[in-house]
Amino acid sequence: MIDLRSEPADHARSMPAEPDEALVARACGGDAAAFETIMRRHNRLLFRTARGIAGDDDEAQDIVQQTYLQAFSRLGSYRGDAALGTWLARIAINAALDAQRRRGRTVELDAFRDAEGEALPEPLMSLRTDETDAPDGIAERTQVRALLQAAIEGLPPIYRSVFILRAVEEMSVDETALCLTVSEAVVKTRYARAKALLREALGAQFESHAPQAFAFAGARCDAVVAFVLTALERSGDIRRH
Repeated sequence: MIDLRSEPADHARSMPAEPDEALVARACGGDAAAFETIMRRHNRLLFRTARGIAGDDDEAQDIVQQTYLQAFSRLGSYRGDAALGTWLARIAINAALDAQRRRGRTVELDAFRDAEGEALPEPLMSLRTDETDAPDGIAERTQVRALLQAAIEGLPPIYRSVFILRAVEEMSVDETALCLTVSEAVVKTRYARAKALLREALGAQFESHAPQAFAFAGARCDAVVAFVLTALERSGDIRRH
């Protein structure tokens, strides 16, 4: 499970707010610094996106790295019709689904799995406690977040992916629908179902802690950036000053 204690400040916060379109143009010209900024700006989003489908943190990190390598080869096709983060998230979702298929796992995110009252394809982790141990009686916020994260991990991917994008990454309904290639109605249905399952397991306080789940620690962020830049430099696609 990811360590949810305080982590180093996000690198992206200290960087100039250069528009994504300008960064893409520079990166297409082989500017390593521009692509590094893109990665640091979107690392957490892509990690959380991949984690909604992948089985663990290490697998999600591998997916993020592969996402950037695929995205770099397609940067010339980015036209700004959607936010760069949304465009990257769609690539991450496809990469995550491909990774699951290679491992012999079937993850269905299509719109035909939302019949009212359907049985869940896998059980939700049981996290019920008695009143003295309920989340609203736990003093340490980190413990609450750890319980929440465990419950999210117990959701079937069909619900977990929507919940992470909507509640954890705080994407809008239309952005989430675009990322997952489903309708907005499907997003709303799955999000409501995910919240109901989590509320059943944890009580009502889970929503206030959701944005802090699945943090992307500084070491993982740096590892992704280093891996991708090295791979692109070896292939001759970028140059470092």
